[in-house]
Amino acid sequence: MRILLIEPFNGGSHAAWARGYQQHSSHDIEILGLPGKNWKWRMQGAAVTLARDYRERLRRGLRYDLILASDMLDLATFAGLIRKSGPVSEERGADLPIAIYFHENQLTYPLSPSEKAQLSGRNRQFGMINFTSALTADISLFNSDFHRQNFLAALPPFLQRFPDYRGTDEISVIEKKSEVLHLGLDLRRLLAAKPASGSAAAAAERKPLILWNHRWDYDKNPSDFFSLLQGLIEEKIDFEVVILGEHAEMVPEIFQRNREILGERLIHFGFVEKFSDYAAWLWRADLLPVTSHHDFFGISVIEAVCCNCYPLLPRRLAYPEHFPGRKNHQFFYSDYRDLRQKLKYQLQNIAVTRKVCPGSLVSGYDWSVMAPKYDTRLSCL
Repeated sequence: MRILLIEPFNGGSHAAWARGYQQHSSHDIEILGLPGKNWKWRMQGAAVTLARDYRERLRRGLRYDLILASDMLDLATFAGLIRKSGPVSEERGADLPIAIYFHENQLTYPLSPSEKAQLSGRNRQFGMINFTSALTADISLFNSDFHRQNFLAALPPFLQRFPDYRGTDEISVIEKKSEVLHLGLDLRRLLAAKPASGSAAAAAERKPLILWNHRWDYDKNPSDFFSLLQGLIEEKIDFEVVILGEHAEMVPEIFQRNREILGERLIHFGFVEKFSDYAAWLWRADLLPVTSHHDFFGISVIEAVCCNCYPLLPRRLAYPEHFPGRKNHQFFYSDYRDLRQKLKYQLQNIAVTRKVCPGSLVSGYDWSVMAPKYDTRLSCL
């Protein structure tokens, strides 16, 4: 089967997902994308450019069996534009099945501080694009069941804000064609980067290492994370910390301030360009206390756990979906106070913490497992 994968925001995790599926699929996949920047303009305007590019491919004689688009595409506009040109519907791809993949949605993505300060609040245009895209697609695929339920639950109050002809009857249509298809990740690459084991004595002497490997954004709640570390310092608990993850050109003030507070405890600060360096830090880290307000899936969490880093997770968002069952209750906390107590316990009993190897719990997200699932589901369309 020949699939055209359309990614208007072809950067970061979106690009990794597109390339990963292309490399591991048994189908022939061509990626049609635009650079991963200016996300608001990508959602508003990319459909025009990408529809033109698609029609040019048809004029060159290329044909596809299915279109797989990400949620950054205004799919309703794109579908209208590709059906507009060409004398014969089969030639212009009018009857092609279309699947949309929701990495995130703009109905429930947390508001930024600047958006909260505005009286108008959230821009409804982007949520409407998600709504009409889900209506247009033959199937809507979500990266977690939490995300699927979160999106569907947000549609009624979102549409009720409009004056009339709200389209709320269409929600049931979307729900019936909505499914979960978890992200595929290149976990084998992380496993291959596992360093050789050193001596047990040397490992025992090493200070406990706390990890941050998320984006440096407000939705990841760095405030609570750094408050945790400051509390440990006040209690004179020994630890080191490594701060990884992507961020804007300007280092957020909270990160810069805590860089000074942590002092010598901070053994690395900033994004690492080389994958081998990133993997090395993940394999070395002991604990991953997660304070995020938002995660539709949680790639950074899965990657750290793959490297046997012990997670401490809120019992919400997508995390319980990844670690179900009573035996995994140890990885969850109920509130900030509970997180502080559990982090302190794991640090003070680091030898026990290091014996827990949770990597096998997330092995099913490797592309070797997920790509056949994608292939089967899309073939059915």
